[in-house]
Amino acid sequence: MGTEEVPDEDPVAAIYHRALPHVYGYLLSRCGDVSLAEDLAAETFMAAVAAVREPGRPEAPSITTGWLVGVARHKLADHWRRSIREERSHAAAGARAGGWAGDALDDPWDEWLDTEAAYAALRSLSAPQRAALTLRYLDGLPVADVAAHLGRSLHATETLLARSRAALRTVYREEGRHDR
Repeated sequence: MGTEEVPDEDPVAAIYHRALPHVYGYLLSRCGDVSLAEDLAAETFMAAVAAVREPGRPEAPSITTGWLVGVARHKLADHWRRSIREERSHAAAGARAGGWAGDALDDPWDEWLDTEAAYAALRSLSAPQRAALTLRYLDGLPVADVAAHLGRSLHATETLLARSRAALRTVYREEGRHDR
């Protein structure tokens, strides 16, 4: 056989096996749904391939695990925005009735939380509530960035966060049988 020159490995393929557990773990810990996390991880890597192969791009992005997790964050935020639009659409069509009956703004989150019960409670919230809480408290984004990710005003996001915390607390107490 001849001395064929092997082309450089695709940068996405080069990092795929190393980065996949991080990307998938990031997504799963925030959405709590295995199939959704798998779908979004696949979308993340497809976006990376598209970015590397984008015609007319002078230089391909540096594909790192951090860059891929950033893409995954955007994919998850996009998913939540779609879910929010769908929920609003259903609500407008009358498929969902009811209003908000929130508790007073008493927010003593110094209490001990059982992680599994907290994730179960989080999964039971609506997509907008999960998105807001996850971006704010798991990702540590400032409220203004959460608002930008969700396509909401700052005031609407603050209200959503307050209501989401109260709803999470209520579900956590009811589902987890916690009396705190």
